[in-house]
Amino acid sequence: MSVDPVEQIERANRLKVLWLSFIGFTLSFAAWLMFGVLGIPIQKELQFNDVSLAWLSAIAILNGAIWRLPFGMLADRLGGKKTFIALLLFSSASSFLVSSAVSYGQLMIFAFLVGLGGNSFSVGSAWNAAWFPPKHQGFAMGLFGAGNVGASVTKLIGPLLIGLMPAAGVLGGWIPGGWRFVPFLYGCLLFLMAIAVAVIAPAIDKKPGAGRSLNGMLKPLKDIRVWRFSLYYTVVFGAYVAMAAWLPKYFVSVYNLPLARAALLTTPFIFASSLLRPFGGWLSDRYGPRKVTYGVFILGSLITLLLFLPMDVTPFTICVTLLGITQGIGKASTIKYVPEYYPKDVGVVVGLVGSLAALGGFAMPPLFAYLKEWTGKPQSMFWGVFGITAISLIWLHCVVLRIRRTEERTI
Repeated sequence: MSVDPVEQIERANRLKVLWLSFIGFTLSFAAWLMFGVLGIPIQKELQFNDVSLAWLSAIAILNGAIWRLPFGMLADRLGGKKTFIALLLFSSASSFLVSSAVSYGQLMIFAFLVGLGGNSFSVGSAWNAAWFPPKHQGFAMGLFGAGNVGASVTKLIGPLLIGLMPAAGVLGGWIPGGWRFVPFLYGCLLFLMAIAVAVIAPAIDKKPGAGRSLNGMLKPLKDIRVWRFSLYYTVVFGAYVAMAAWLPKYFVSVYNLPLARAALLTTPFIFASSLLRPFGGWLSDRYGPRKVTYGVFILGSLITLLLFLPMDVTPFTICVTLLGITQGIGKASTIKYVPEYYPKDVGVVVGLVGSLAALGGFAMPPLFAYLKEWTGKPQSMFWGVFGITAISLIWLHCVVLRIRRTEERTI
């Protein structure tokens, strides 16, 4: 049977959008969370305390949160391709600025700017949702979202590059050395990625929100359901962002490990929480997002309870990785809700959901630091993670009970 050439072109364009957005999101995410590893050598150089280090990581997360709604709307109105290119270029320039910082104040400003790249999630989600049919959206958006693995890039290559590059840099200092080389490298890669998207992505830029009024686009935000999805996503994404930034410090301070090994032990958690998103999307396409999310919250609550206990580094790493597995699957199942309930408003709804979740990720690292100071127990960081997971599970369970009662009355 011959294949419709128009459909062939459409499929090819979908794949271009999916893979370009995935790679671009991976790079943006790597730059967004690079302070989880870079913060430690920066802390040694500039001599500031752990709370200041937590705020340095958090300020980048903040700027990757507060603009997700407007960027999602821009992607729906102007097109995902144009908006994605603009974000890549801004993130590139901000990364170069980070590599030039010479004081804590400058770092806070530049870290805030580079955090804008975190908003690429709502842009890429809207871009993919506009190109893929509903039956494939769960897997496609899950694969795109697996770009969260970018958080592991700095943890894998950062310590190596910091050790290899001379502190004075090379080519007379035009290429900086030490920790500064990492943001410089990201600046180069993000710029090249912007060019690749401009050249390779389909010339047609689908705009599901074109011509719609602002009030019409914002109407779904009045639904309590959208805010409930935001809490769900805070459990699986906000906590992931915070833990990815904070775990290297946890391994160093609690288990007295060198930075390179601490970063390496954080990597399984990041891989599990990122690379299982496509699988979570497939499960959600097949069984529905509600059942998958239900299981994620139950297992996540149990694992987090275990992490309350003091334990050796090996069982701790295993438990954290298991928690990452639930987060990876849950990130896809939660986002799968959005195109099912709001097929014409993916950019707006994902923007709000992602924004509130990322704000949770912004708030958690300082919370982790303060909890440790107040209690003297490093495991106290997991008290907050358990709290929001348990609340989400209870809310979801109440929704399920209400749906069952409605169905029984209908029957």
